[in-house]
Amino acid sequence: MNAPATAHIFKARPTTARRREKTSFWLFRAATYLVLFCGAAVFATIVVKGSRSVFQAKAPFINTTFFTEAPESLYVFEYQGKKMELGDKAYRAFKAQNPDAATVKTESYVYSAGGIFPCIVGTVLLVVGSMTIALILGVCAAIYLNEYARDGRFIRFIRLAILNLAGVPSIVFGLFGFGLFVLFFDWNVSLLSGWFTLAFMVLPVVITASEESLKSVPKGFREGSLALGATKWQTIRKNVLPYALPGILTSSILGIARVAGETAPIMFTAAYVVRDKLPWDVEKFSDFFFQGVMALPYHIYVVSSKIPQNEYTERVQYGTAFVFLMIVALVATTSIVLRNHLRNRYKW
Repeated sequence: MNAPATAHIFKARPTTARRREKTSFWLFRAATYLVLFCGAAVFATIVVKGSRSVFQAKAPFINTTFFTEAPESLYVFEYQGKKMELGDKAYRAFKAQNPDAATVKTESYVYSAGGIFPCIVGTVLLVVGSMTIALILGVCAAIYLNEYARDGRFIRFIRLAILNLAGVPSIVFGLFGFGLFVLFFDWNVSLLSGWFTLAFMVLPVVITASEESLKSVPKGFREGSLALGATKWQTIRKNVLPYALPGILTSSILGIARVAGETAPIMFTAAYVVRDKLPWDVEKFSDFFFQGVMALPYHIYVVSSKIPQNEYTERVQYGTAFVFLMIVALVATTSIVLRNHLRNRYKW
């Protein structure tokens, strides 16, 4: 008769603590999978429903009207036994060519025809302008805090204030921008007001990430440069900033994702529900900065909550959301590619 196998001396023995740890592990894992599943379900819904507005079965297989025209009202009616759906311009031309159509019963749906080209232009301008301001101010502030400022109560207070600002709701920044830039500076609802409001909103993230990137650069780079006779600023510009740029661009990626998706700040400072002219259709160059624009997140908000909902508005909602996600992904991917290029270039 064979003797029972002896357990290995180093084999883990089941205990209450180990069972609790394993249970906690699977709970955390299940929660992670649940969050990923919910996020994937949301994105899949937007992609599936939004692609119906963006793509079409006929060549060129892309709904160019949706990308090149402004939002219009949709007119739905029956004419000579055929159901017709025409945008505002096409409907007027149709009535001019067919006078007998004036008596036809017509139903109209606001913002359910045309495209979102002015919204795309406005969103790109808001993101590029605000991120440019945020990166310039944020990197300068990070350089001062990390390279020049001496650690003390005042500097620690500033860092604490920066961290607290990162948690302020976006609606507060919107009201701040409305009070300061729109009313006090008298910039009105304009690109400039939106740029500075969004830049200040994302500034804490940029400053914190940029400062951490500067701290990650070895001190030997600074000491070697100073030992060779370089000035403080030459050392920062030539031996510190290039190696910190990948981390700074990482902060820009986070900032882009937040700036592009905000509705509350631009609602008070930069966005119009509808605007006939494009941003560059101005008499003077300075007028470009002091005009409001249409924007994708605000357009989604208006179409989703401010007008009667129906099957036609749903197409615009999901189509706009789909294009919006693509634009944010494109800008973020560009930043990631640039960051990786700089990281490979300045490896130490």
